[in-house]
Amino acid sequence: MTRNRRQIRCASRRGFSLIEMLVALAITASLLSASLVALDTSFKGYKMTTDTASTHVVTRIVVHRIAAMIRTGTEFGPYPLDVLDPAQNPMITNFVEFISAEDPAIGYRQVTRIEAMPDLVANDGTLVLMLIVEDDNQGNITTETHPLIRGLVDATFTLKYDIGPKLERVTIDMTVRPQAGAGIGFDGEANTIRMVTSASPRSY
Repeated sequence: MTRNRRQIRCASRRGFSLIEMLVALAITASLLSASLVALDTSFKGYKMTTDTASTHVVTRIVVHRIAAMIRTGTEFGPYPLDVLDPAQNPMITNFVEFISAEDPAIGYRQVTRIEAMPDLVANDGTLVLMLIVEDDNQGNITTETHPLIRGLVDATFTLKYDIGPKLERVTIDMTVRPQAGAGIGFDGEANTIRMVTSASPRSY
């Protein structure tokens, strides 16, 4: 009788079988894989959101700064040969230039040019908005260039002139992709930001 009780007690203490262990490991692996996929998706979503927000803020600041420079500028270009020709006026171009500072008494003039050109650094088919400042101090000319925004998909300046030609209005239209080539949404579409604003020179 005592021997039978010991056999029953030993039988009740047996561990998991090999099949049970394999099933448990398979369930655990599935749960871990699902957790890692969810975590990776969360990180990508966070990165995309922060990149988009950062690009949105930078683009807005740059556009507002350009509009402010246009309001205080004079002698804008490019300008049409015939302002009465609807095919030439308004002009749609990839750059705008103007005199941003001038002092005839000392022979000083500063010409600012804002141009969208191919980004040779990124080399991914996007554009970079460049600020080109040319200082003419009594014939001594110095030029400085600074990139303003990278990852531009498109950038146009629409210049509307009156007889003179006098600039009436500049419309800035830019489409930016956060971190050129990396801003991809969950639906597979490129996540881009478009900024459109207009400015008129105060001198007119």
